Amino acid sequence: MTFRSEIRDSDIQTLEDKVTGDKYGKYLKRIILKRVRGFTDRVVSLDFPVTAVVGPNGGGKTTILGAASLAYLEIPPGRFFAKSGRYDASMKDWSLEFEVIDRTVNARLPLARTASFPSLKWNRKALLRPVLVFGVTRTIPATERRELVKAIGNKFSAASEVELSEPVVDAVEKILGKNIAGFTRLFVDSQKRVSLFAARSPGGEQYSEFHFGAGEASVIRIVSDIESAPDNAMILIEEIENGLHPVATRRLVEYLIDVALRKSVQVVFTTHSNDAIDPLPPKAIWAAYNGEVLQGKLDIKALRTITGQVDAKLAVFVEDSFAEQMMWTVLRYYGGIELDAVLVHRMGGERPAIKVNGQHNLDPTARFPSVCVLDGDQAGKCDPSKSIFAFPGTGMPEAHIFDVIHGDIERLAARLAVSLQLPSSAQERVKAVVLDRGLTNRDRHNVFQQIGDDLDFTAASVVGSAFLAIWAQECDSEVRTLVDGFAKHLPLR
Repeated sequence: MTFRSEIRDSDIQTLEDKVTGDKYGKYLKRIILKRVRGFTDRVVSLDFPVTAVVGPNGGGKTTILGAASLAYLEIPPGRFFAKSGRYDASMKDWSLEFEVIDRTVNARLPLARTASFPSLKWNRKALLRPVLVFGVTRTIPATERRELVKAIGNKFSAASEVELSEPVVDAVEKILGKNIAGFTRLFVDSQKRVSLFAARSPGGEQYSEFHFGAGEASVIRIVSDIESAPDNAMILIEEIENGLHPVATRRLVEYLIDVALRKSVQVVFTTHSNDAIDPLPPKAIWAAYNGEVLQGKLDIKALRTITGQVDAKLAVFVEDSFAEQMMWTVLRYYGGIELDAVLVHRMGGERPAIKVNGQHNLDPTARFPSVCVLDGDQAGKCDPSKSIFAFPGTGMPEAHIFDVIHGDIERLAARLAVSLQLPSSAQERVKAVVLDRGLTNRDRHNVFQQIGDDLDFTAASVVGSAFLAIWAQECDSEVRTLVDGFAKHLPLR
C-alpha cells in the first residue's frame, strides 16, 4: 500500500520558503564537517526544518546529529563526542564550522561559529538555544531504568502529578492510534528531574509506566517535552523508529513537521527506516556512508547496495518511483535477463542518481557494476562511458508513456481496459477518461493517480503498470535501444 502523508504540500512549501528566506529567530543552516571521525570537508545543509539522516551502522549518522548539538551551549560536547584517554587520540585536530541564524545576536545576518578539539578539550564559540535530545535509551523499559528505582514499591507516591495537556493528548492519540485521555505525568522528585507516566484502563483502573510498552512511553515523553519546549528550540532524536510500528513512525514524523509549523522548532533525527523518511521532501534527507554525505530521498535498500551489504550482478539507479516501475517493465519485456540478480533503486532526483552511480563504479571494493538511467528531460547528461543513460522521450517518463497510449487510444482502449483489470466492455469509459485527462491534467507526475481516481479509485501503481505494459509491447524498439546501451552488464539467464 502506498503511503499518503496527511501533511499538505502547501505546508511543506511554507516550511521550505521559511528556510530559504531566513525567517527564523534561531536556526542551524549548515554544518561543515572539516575533520571529524570518518568525515573530511563534507557539508550538510539543513534546507528543511525537519531533517532525517539515514545510513548504515557506523556510517556517521550520530556524528552529524552530534555535530548539530556542538553549535549550542545547551548540550555538553561529551554527550556525543566523549574522549576516553589515550584510546581516543584520533580526536586531536577535529574541527567543525557552522552557519547559524540567531536574531538575538545579529538581527540581520547569519553567523559563523566553530568547534574544534585541538588536543585535550573542545573549544567552542557556541550560542544559546534550547536543545532537547532524545537518545536510544528512551525506549529502555521503565523497570530497567535506574532513576526509577524510587518509584517501585507499595509505598511510592509521586511528588507531583500533572495531567497531560490537550495538545499532547491530541498528538499522541494521532501517532499511536489509541485513546490516552486521563494519562498523567508523575514526578518522582520535587525538582521534576525524574518522571514517569500513568494511565487509566477502560475500566478506570490506574496503572504506571512500568506496565506500558516502551515505544508507547517514548512517544508520550517526546511529545510532552516538545510541547513544553519554547519556540525555536532544537530537537535531536536518535533512531526515531525505535520501538514503533511503521505507521506510528510515519505519524511521529508528520507530528514533527506540524510542530515545526506551529512552534518554529528545528528537528534532526537519525533513522534506518524508509517509513520515517516517507513524509519528508528530498531536500530534508541526508545519507551518511563511507565518509560521504548525500542529500536526497535515498532509499534505505539503496544504501545497502552502495555500501556492499547485498550481493547482486547489476544495480540500476533511477530518479523516482515511477522510473523504478518503468525500469522493471523494461527489463521484463527485454527478455532473457536474470531479474533476481538485478537491483533497481530510486534516488530522489538525477543528482544523487548520477553521484551514487559514479561512486559505486569507482569503488575498487564493489562486487558488481551499476548503471544510471535518467528521465528523458535529463538526456543531455547521458554519458555511456560513465554508464549514464536515459529513458525515451524528452520529458518525464510519465508524460512519454501517457502520450504514446493517448495518441492511439482508439485502437488501444480495449487492451488498456483489460490491463486495468476491467472488462473489455469498459473500453469506452476508459477511452473517455484518458482523453479527458489529456486535456485537463497539468502535471504528468499525477496523471496516473488522476486516472485511477476517475476509474473508481484504482491504485496509481495499477494504472501505471497497465500503461507501461502496453507501451513496452507497442514500442519494442524503445525498450531494446535503452537496454542495449548497457547490455554488456546484464546478467543473462
